[in-house]
Amino acid sequence: MLDNVKKAVNRLAYGSAPEGGPAALSQVLPLVGLDGAPLAPEAIEGRVVLFVNVASRCGLTPQYEQLVKLQQTYADRGFTIIGAPCNQFLGQEPGSAEEIAEFCSVTYGVDFPLLEKQSVNGAKRSPLYQWLIGSEAGKGEDISWNFEKFLVGRDGAVLKRFSPRTLPDAPEVVEAIEAAL
Repeated sequence: MLDNVKKAVNRLAYGSAPEGGPAALSQVLPLVGLDGAPLAPEAIEGRVVLFVNVASRCGLTPQYEQLVKLQQTYADRGFTIIGAPCNQFLGQEPGSAEEIAEFCSVTYGVDFPLLEKQSVNGAKRSPLYQWLIGSEAGKGEDISWNFEKFLVGRDGAVLKRFSPRTLPDAPEVVEAIEAAL
């Protein structure tokens, strides 16, 4: 009962996020890349997508290594990762778009799309995170920290949510990706 009340309060406080599904995903498009340009629709349409709120100065930042490997392993099967830089957790993503892009590319070889900085919690929560959190898999619960992950199926439905400490190459993440592919 308390969980249902919490979900209702979150939905009232942050707006009614649409449930997962193709029509719902279209409501948060277009997504804007780190370079300020809209992300090409083909970057996500008909693909399995792992959305991850990322930060460059976090103890979990080394997860970029596993994220890059996942991208390399599954990209040719219709999978992509989309990173959403977020500076809401102890200011761990303070850089400019250029600094973030350079850090990710040089330090970890990130070759998957990065979005413009996102607010993932609070009154300024981005439409993307309203949708992810508002989905059945999102459970209406705030993002707890950097590197929280949401798996979205080819049909645009939010399938799974993984905690920040769940490594991108953990068996449960890999199994969920393979099942969605």
